[in-house]
Amino acid sequence: MTVGPASDEDVRRWTASVGLDGLVDLHVHFLPKSVMDKVWAYFDRATEHYGTEWPVFYRTEEKERLETLRSLGVKRFAPLVYPHKPGMAEWLNSWAGDFADQVPDAVRTGTFFPEPSAASYVDAALRAGARCFKAHVQIGAYDPRDEQLAPVWGALADAGVPVVVHCGHGPLRGNFTGLQVFGEVLAKHPDLTAVLAHSAMPEFTAAFELMERYPRVHIDTTMVGVPFVAKMAPLPPDWTARLAGVADRVVLGTDFPNIPYSYATQLQAIAGWAADERLGEPFLRAVLHDTPAGLL
Repeated sequence: MTVGPASDEDVRRWTASVGLDGLVDLHVHFLPKSVMDKVWAYFDRATEHYGTEWPVFYRTEEKERLETLRSLGVKRFAPLVYPHKPGMAEWLNSWAGDFADQVPDAVRTGTFFPEPSAASYVDAALRAGARCFKAHVQIGAYDPRDEQLAPVWGALADAGVPVVVHCGHGPLRGNFTGLQVFGEVLAKHPDLTAVLAHSAMPEFTAAFELMERYPRVHIDTTMVGVPFVAKMAPLPPDWTARLAGVADRVVLGTDFPNIPYSYATQLQAIAGWAADERLGEPFLRAVLHDTPAGLL
């Protein structure tokens, strides 16, 4: 089994060594500059929020961030957007559409918030070709079971379009975080193609239980298993054994550019899991390319 890339400069070589000509990343963030600046300002105060520093590794201009992804061999990515208040999601969807029109390797994405217009603007985004949505229960501080979102979850389920849902308790618990809450959404919309962001960190075991119950639920690798989060959210001892049972429903996600370490660090973690003989290079090819490409 090949080890992971030694550095970002080594990613392309390593990717080719496992039989891939590029990566597909389902969890990347590009946002309007005013919003991204506020996100970065929040991370500047990470010690207050998380009790640890969070230096954004790829804190560069948008053009350079795009060039960085391409230099890493990322062929396709989902630039996820998310609102933190009402009246913001429709504007973000418009921005994301314009971004995808200008960046051919980016898929068109969308988002939503529990508000009267949610069903209408999600329908408009789907009609415009959105191929991935983001729901951030923690930052949005909303209840995903809100009745205003029922038609949204239903429309996404009917369309078969994936929605990346940050609903786990990590890194900070919210009033409506936790898989018990989001599990109620899935009970009403069992055909929803939901991607549990960060593998629902730290509720890894509960995430696998939902995957057993709902065959269209996936997990992404975002920040999972990297040294930075090892103390906050250690992986369970049976992590790779459980992965083997859902190997075709795990997708690459990184949180680029807002991570406090290199892109290669995430790939090293994934390569470490693949060292389990039940996973191996077929798992790597599925996670890093085939499964996310299929969803998008």
